[in-house]
Amino acid sequence: MDIDYKVRISILLDYYGNLLTESCYSMLLDRYYNDLSLAEIADRAGITRQGVRDSLLRGEKQLLDYEDKLQLKEKSDMTISKLKEILILSNQAEISGMIEDMISSMEEN
Repeated sequence: MDIDYKVRISILLDYYGNLLTESCYSMLLDRYYNDLSLAEIADRAGITRQGVRDSLLRGEKQLLDYEDKLQLKEKSDMTISKLKEILILSNQAEISGMIEDMISSMEEN
């Protein structure tokens, strides 16, 4: 698994994690945020490593499907990009400050 895929899943987990089952969400958090091994997650969840692997794969697929259908991350990235363009074109310091605040707020979420 390459780093780009890990980053993508982590970001999609922020966007769509609440749409997953509680157990799947918890396992994905442990894997991607807490960097736990399959064995460690299996011990916590009281299931086999294969069960954890299956849940992770199913959860990853769901996250990718949600983004394919809803495109919330893509739309957010596009909005941030457009705001940055407006900021560059803006000559008024007051407007620039407001736009910088909007960008910061969006990037934090």
